[in-house]
Amino acid sequence: VIVGCGPAGISASLAAKQAGLAFEVLDQATLGGTVAHFPRGKLVMTSPATLPIVGQVRFGEVSKERLLAFWEEVLARTGLEPQFEEQVTRIDRAGPHFEVVTSNGSYRTKTVVLAIGRRGTPRPLEVPGEELEKVVYRLIDPEQYAGRKVLVVGGGDSALEAAARVADQPGTQVTLAYRGRAYSRARAKNRDRVAELAGTGRLQELLGSSVRRIAAESVELDCMGQHRTIANDDVIVCAGGLLPTQFLHDTGINVETKFGTV
Repeated sequence: VIVGCGPAGISASLAAKQAGLAFEVLDQATLGGTVAHFPRGKLVMTSPATLPIVGQVRFGEVSKERLLAFWEEVLARTGLEPQFEEQVTRIDRAGPHFEVVTSNGSYRTKTVVLAIGRRGTPRPLEVPGEELEKVVYRLIDPEQYAGRKVLVVGGGDSALEAAARVADQPGTQVTLAYRGRAYSRARAKNRDRVAELAGTGRLQELLGSSVRRIAAESVELDCMGQHRTIANDDVIVCAGGLLPTQFLHDTGINVETKFGTV
Protein backbone atom coordinates (compact mmCIF):
# COMPACT_ATOMS: atom_id res chain seq x y z
CA VAL A 1 0.00 0.00 0.00
CA ILE A 2 1.39 3.38 -1.06
CA VAL A 3 -0.02 6.30 0.91
CA GLY A 4 0.13 9.57 -1.02
CA CYS A 5 -0.22 10.46 -4.70
CA GLY A 6 2.14 13.38 -5.05
CA PRO A 7 5.37 13.07 -7.08
CA ALA A 8 6.93 10.67 -4.52
CA GLY A 9 3.85 8.46 -4.36
CA ILE A 10 3.52 8.31 -8.15
CA SER A 11 7.21 7.44 -8.50
CA ALA A 12 6.85 4.65 -5.92
CA SER A 13 3.75 3.39 -7.74
CA LEU A 14 5.58 3.27 -11.07
CA ALA A 15 8.46 1.36 -9.46
CA ALA A 16 5.99 -1.13 -7.96
CA LYS A 17 4.30 -1.57 -11.33
CA GLN A 18 7.62 -2.02 -13.09
CA ALA A 19 8.58 -4.72 -10.57
CA GLY A 20 5.29 -6.56 -11.07
CA LEU A 21 4.08 -6.03 -7.51
CA ALA A 22 0.47 -6.03 -6.38
CA PHE A 23 -0.22 -2.61 -4.89
CA GLU A 24 -2.80 0.04 -4.07
CA VAL A 25 -2.26 3.82 -4.06
CA LEU A 26 -4.30 5.87 -1.59
CA ASP A 27 -4.59 9.64 -1.21
CA GLN A 28 -6.78 11.67 1.14
CA ALA A 29 -7.21 14.37 -1.51
CA THR A 30 -6.49 14.47 -5.24
CA LEU A 31 -3.66 13.96 -7.70
CA GLY A 32 -0.51 16.02 -7.27
CA GLY A 33 -0.11 16.33 -3.51
CA THR A 34 0.88 19.81 -2.36
CA VAL A 35 1.14 21.09 -5.95
CA ALA A 36 -2.61 20.55 -6.45
CA HIS A 37 -3.30 23.12 -3.74
CA PHE A 38 -1.14 25.87 -5.24
CA PRO A 39 -2.91 28.95 -6.64
CA ARG A 40 -3.87 28.88 -10.31
CA GLY A 41 -0.96 29.89 -12.53
CA LYS A 42 1.72 29.50 -9.84
CA LEU A 43 5.16 28.60 -11.19
CA VAL A 44 6.77 25.51 -9.67
CA MET A 45 10.50 24.78 -9.59
CA THR A 46 11.35 21.15 -10.34
CA SER A 47 14.59 19.18 -10.57
CA PRO A 48 15.45 16.66 -13.31
CA ALA A 49 14.37 13.15 -12.37
CA THR A 50 14.14 9.66 -13.83
CA LEU A 51 10.78 7.96 -13.32
CA PRO A 52 10.33 4.20 -13.66
CA ILE A 53 8.59 3.28 -16.95
CA VAL A 54 8.33 6.97 -17.95
CA GLY A 55 12.04 7.85 -18.14
CA GLN A 56 13.71 11.27 -17.91
CA VAL A 57 11.64 14.23 -16.76
CA ARG A 58 13.04 17.75 -17.21
CA PHE A 59 10.84 20.79 -16.59
CA GLY A 60 12.79 23.36 -14.60
CA GLU A 61 10.24 26.12 -13.96
CA VAL A 62 6.75 25.00 -14.92
CA SER A 63 3.20 26.14 -14.18
CA LYS A 64 1.07 24.22 -11.72
CA GLU A 65 -1.45 23.38 -14.45
CA ARG A 66 1.16 21.98 -16.84
CA LEU A 67 2.74 19.87 -14.11
CA LEU A 68 -0.61 18.42 -13.05
CA ALA A 69 -1.46 17.71 -16.70
CA PHE A 70 1.83 15.82 -16.97
CA TRP A 71 0.97 13.66 -13.94
CA GLU A 72 -2.49 12.98 -15.39
CA GLU A 73 -0.84 11.89 -18.63
CA VAL A 74 1.49 9.58 -16.68
CA LEU A 75 -1.50 7.92 -15.01
CA ALA A 76 -3.26 7.49 -18.36
CA ARG A 77 -0.16 6.09 -20.11
CA THR A 78 0.80 3.66 -17.36
CA GLY A 79 -2.63 2.57 -16.19
CA LEU A 80 -2.16 3.66 -12.58
CA GLU A 81 -5.48 3.89 -10.73
CA PRO A 82 -5.02 5.65 -7.38
CA GLN A 83 -7.87 5.71 -4.87
CA PHE A 84 -8.54 9.42 -4.25
CA GLU A 85 -10.53 10.93 -1.37
CA GLU A 86 -9.56 7.94 0.79
CA GLN A 87 -7.81 8.94 3.99
CA VAL A 88 -5.63 6.52 5.95
CA THR A 89 -6.70 6.77 9.58
CA ARG A 90 -4.37 4.20 11.15
CA ILE A 91 -1.94 1.39 10.40
CA ASP A 92 -1.94 -1.69 12.66
CA ARG A 93 0.29 -4.71 12.90
CA ALA A 94 -1.53 -7.91 11.94
CA GLY A 95 1.00 -10.70 12.49
CA PRO A 96 3.56 -10.55 9.67
CA HIS A 97 1.37 -8.05 7.81
CA PHE A 98 -0.03 -4.55 8.25
CA GLU A 99 -3.68 -3.60 8.34
CA VAL A 100 -4.15 -0.21 6.69
CA VAL A 101 -7.45 1.26 7.86
CA THR A 102 -8.97 4.03 5.74
CA SER A 103 -12.10 6.14 5.56
CA ASN A 104 -13.50 3.63 3.04
CA GLY A 105 -12.33 0.28 4.41
CA SER A 106 -9.08 -1.55 5.09
CA TYR A 107 -6.19 -3.24 3.27
CA ARG A 108 -3.90 -6.08 4.42
CA THR A 109 -0.39 -5.70 3.07
CA LYS A 110 3.19 -6.85 3.62
CA THR A 111 4.63 -3.37 3.10
CA VAL A 112 3.51 0.24 3.51
CA VAL A 113 5.16 3.16 1.71
CA LEU A 114 4.38 6.52 3.34
CA ALA A 115 4.74 9.24 0.68
CA ILE A 116 2.73 11.80 2.63
CA GLY A 117 5.05 14.79 2.28
CA ARG A 118 5.61 17.52 4.84
CA ARG A 119 2.61 19.75 4.30
CA GLY A 120 0.29 17.99 6.74
CA THR A 121 -3.24 19.13 7.56
CA PRO A 122 -3.88 22.90 7.43
CA ARG A 123 -3.40 24.51 10.85
CA PRO A 124 -6.66 26.05 12.11
CA LEU A 125 -6.92 29.32 14.00
CA GLU A 126 -9.25 27.73 16.58
CA VAL A 127 -11.38 30.85 16.97
CA PRO A 128 -15.18 31.32 16.99
CA GLY A 129 -16.64 31.57 13.50
CA GLU A 130 -13.88 29.59 11.80
CA GLU A 131 -16.48 27.06 10.67
CA LEU A 132 -18.11 29.65 8.34
CA GLU A 133 -18.02 28.81 4.63
CA LYS A 134 -16.11 31.99 3.85
CA VAL A 135 -13.01 30.64 5.65
CA VAL A 136 -10.57 28.62 3.50
CA TYR A 137 -7.02 27.38 4.04
CA ARG A 138 -5.48 27.83 0.63
CA LEU A 139 -5.78 30.13 -2.37
CA ILE A 140 -6.89 28.37 -5.54
CA ASP A 141 -8.30 31.05 -7.85
CA PRO A 142 -7.51 34.71 -7.07
CA GLU A 143 -10.13 35.96 -9.55
CA GLN A 144 -12.99 34.74 -7.38
CA TYR A 145 -12.13 37.48 -4.85
CA ALA A 146 -12.46 40.42 -7.24
CA GLY A 147 -14.41 43.26 -5.64
CA ARG A 148 -14.41 41.67 -2.17
CA LYS A 149 -12.96 42.44 1.26
CA VAL A 150 -10.40 39.72 1.98
CA LEU A 151 -8.35 38.94 5.09
CA VAL A 152 -5.23 36.80 4.62
CA VAL A 153 -3.76 35.34 7.82
CA GLY A 154 -0.09 34.30 8.01
CA GLY A 155 3.45 35.52 7.51
CA GLY A 156 5.08 32.87 5.35
CA ASP A 157 5.51 32.70 1.59
CA SER A 158 2.08 31.17 0.98
CA ALA A 159 0.35 33.99 2.90
CA LEU A 160 2.31 36.77 1.21
CA GLU A 161 1.83 35.25 -2.23
CA ALA A 162 -1.91 34.83 -1.60
CA ALA A 163 -2.28 38.42 -0.39
CA ALA A 164 -0.40 39.77 -3.42
CA ARG A 165 -2.33 37.66 -5.92
CA VAL A 166 -5.68 38.73 -4.45
CA ALA A 167 -4.60 42.39 -4.25
CA ASP A 168 -3.96 42.27 -8.00
CA GLN A 169 -7.66 41.63 -8.64
CA PRO A 170 -9.87 44.63 -9.47
CA GLY A 171 -11.77 46.20 -6.61
CA THR A 172 -10.39 44.04 -3.81
CA GLN A 173 -9.65 45.32 -0.31
CA VAL A 174 -6.94 43.08 1.11
CA THR A 175 -5.72 42.95 4.69
CA LEU A 176 -2.70 40.83 5.64
CA ALA A 177 -2.63 39.91 9.35
CA TYR A 178 0.38 38.29 10.99
CA ARG A 179 1.15 37.77 14.66
CA GLY A 180 4.84 38.50 14.18
CA ARG A 181 6.45 41.91 13.76
CA ALA A 182 8.25 40.94 10.52
CA TYR A 183 7.95 38.33 7.75
CA SER A 184 11.21 36.62 8.68
CA ARG A 185 10.24 33.27 7.12
CA ALA A 186 9.26 34.66 3.73
CA ARG A 187 11.47 35.09 0.67
CA ALA A 188 12.76 38.56 -0.10
CA LYS A 189 10.84 38.88 -3.38
CA ASN A 190 7.54 38.19 -1.58
CA ARG A 191 8.35 40.69 1.18
CA ASP A 192 9.24 43.29 -1.44
CA ARG A 193 6.02 42.68 -3.37
CA VAL A 194 3.87 43.09 -0.23
CA ALA A 195 5.75 46.26 0.70
CA GLU A 196 5.13 47.65 -2.79
CA LEU A 197 1.39 46.89 -2.60
CA ALA A 198 1.16 48.35 0.90
CA GLY A 199 2.95 51.48 -0.27
CA THR A 200 0.41 52.06 -3.04
CA GLY A 201 -2.55 51.40 -0.74
CA ARG A 202 -3.66 48.22 -2.49
CA LEU A 203 -2.96 46.13 0.61
CA GLN A 204 -3.13 46.85 4.34
CA GLU A 205 -0.68 45.18 6.73
CA LEU A 206 -1.56 44.37 10.35
CA LEU A 207 1.64 43.09 11.94
CA GLY A 208 1.57 41.95 15.55
CA SER A 209 -2.08 40.95 15.20
CA SER A 210 -4.14 37.82 15.74
CA VAL A 211 -7.70 36.86 14.85
CA ARG A 212 -10.11 36.65 17.79
CA ARG A 213 -13.50 36.09 16.14
CA ILE A 214 -14.88 35.67 12.61
CA ALA A 215 -18.41 36.86 11.83
CA ALA A 216 -20.47 36.78 8.65
CA GLU A 217 -19.53 40.32 7.60
CA SER A 218 -16.56 41.17 9.82
CA VAL A 219 -13.49 39.89 11.66
CA GLU A 220 -12.33 40.88 15.14
CA LEU A 221 -8.58 41.11 15.74
CA ASP A 222 -6.20 41.85 18.59
CA CYS A 223 -3.67 44.33 17.17
CA MET A 224 -0.82 44.77 19.64
CA GLY A 225 -3.24 44.67 22.55
CA GLN A 226 -5.92 46.80 20.94
CA HIS A 227 -9.27 45.45 19.75
CA ARG A 228 -10.08 46.09 16.11
CA THR A 229 -13.00 45.06 13.89
CA ILE A 230 -12.74 45.14 10.08
CA ALA A 231 -15.38 44.57 7.42
CA ASN A 232 -14.84 41.25 5.69
CA ASP A 233 -16.23 38.94 3.01
CA ASP A 234 -13.59 36.20 2.91
CA VAL A 235 -10.78 34.81 5.09
CA ILE A 236 -7.79 32.90 3.70
CA VAL A 237 -5.78 31.18 6.46
CA CYS A 238 -2.17 30.37 5.52
CA ALA A 239 -0.86 29.39 8.95
CA GLY A 240 1.10 26.31 7.97
CA GLY A 241 0.21 22.68 8.58
CA LEU A 242 -0.09 20.22 11.43
CA LEU A 243 2.50 17.53 10.84
CA PRO A 244 1.25 13.91 11.19
CA THR A 245 3.47 13.31 14.24
CA GLN A 246 0.76 11.54 16.28
CA PHE A 247 -0.22 9.38 13.30
CA LEU A 248 3.41 8.32 12.82
CA HIS A 249 3.83 7.62 16.54
CA ASP A 250 0.66 5.50 16.63
CA THR A 251 1.96 3.59 13.61
CA GLY A 252 5.13 2.71 15.52
CA ILE A 253 7.47 5.21 13.91
CA ASN A 254 9.58 7.16 16.38
CA VAL A 255 10.19 10.81 15.54
CA GLU A 256 13.04 12.57 17.29
CA THR A 257 13.22 16.36 17.17
CA LYS A 258 16.61 17.99 17.61
CA PHE A 259 17.30 21.68 17.98
CA GLY A 260 20.70 23.28 17.43
CA THR A 261 22.33 20.16 16.02
CA VAL A 262 23.57 19.18 12.59
